[in-house]
Amino acid sequence: MPHFQYKGRNAAGGLVQGVLESTDSATAASQVSNLGIVPVEIVATSAPATPGMPAFERLFQEKVTQLDLMLFSRQMYTLLKAGVPIMRALVGLQESTTNKTFANVIREIRESLDAGRELSPSLARQPRIFTPFYVSMIRVGEMTGQLEEVFLRMFHHLEFEKFMREQVKSAIRYPSFVIATMAVAILVINLFVIPAFARVYKGFNAQLPFMTQLLIDFSNFTVAWWPVILIGVIGAVFGFRWWTNTPAGSLTWDEWKLKIPIAGKIVLKATLSRFARSFALASRSGVPVVQALTTVAQTVDNDFVARKVEKMREGVERGESVLRTAIGAGVFTP
Repeated sequence: MPHFQYKGRNAAGGLVQGVLESTDSATAASQVSNLGIVPVEIVATSAPATPGMPAFERLFQEKVTQLDLMLFSRQMYTLLKAGVPIMRALVGLQESTTNKTFANVIREIRESLDAGRELSPSLARQPRIFTPFYVSMIRVGEMTGQLEEVFLRMFHHLEFEKFMREQVKSAIRYPSFVIATMAVAILVINLFVIPAFARVYKGFNAQLPFMTQLLIDFSNFTVAWWPVILIGVIGAVFGFRWWTNTPAGSLTWDEWKLKIPIAGKIVLKATLSRFARSFALASRSGVPVVQALTTVAQTVDNDFVARKVEKMREGVERGESVLRTAIGAGVFTP
């Protein structure tokens, strides 16, 4: 996802600047506004490197998983509900976590709080760990005085997202296995089986049917040029991954994924389910509809659906109802 460097003014009029991840500059401006900062300048920039850590160490550092974030949310709820001050709670979590990378993240959050920032801006300084939706929910909890309840809701939200991802993977696993098996079978047939039959047919000195000759010619081509074919396949895989990492490629691929027979419907239903639950959670917590649509659009893990949600937000800003904009989006089921 692209990175944007922003400058803005906080409620006290002080200059605030930083870097965040977002789909485009307009969404980045909305994210900055959600942090209580009036954006003054937003420009695209490269991804910031982790300070003080060599590149090879960043490559092999332990990843922060969704389970780590779930445990953090649940433990923060428990500690705050018990009346433990937030700084003491963070110290305890930093010392008890087994993930060293996440321990460093918690330490940086504590240092940010010590510098006078609130919790939500401190979390926003860790965009690789805490999504804009997570930060927005925490900000609502701070404003309403229900921070511990928001942490509990985020735990259940992350638990549901984890469940949905596992369900989608489980549903797609069998078709993927069948396709992979068919590809291996076709490769074995072309490299070993058909050449054996071709030697037998050659001894007949007879004219072969067109389709039989075509299969033999294709097999001969595969045997003779397999290194070139292998390089081409590897190049195609890397080219496809590069293309899907571009904004236009990611948008197009996410749209195509929804049109794949059987699997596309599963992906669409899972995506809409995550959107509906996230939007309901934001609305129940008191987040304004426009702001909720802005942040929820970044939780669906599908750029095509995210664009549709952003168009819904634009419609709501013009005064249209959520129902009418949802119908106009064209991705929601009746």
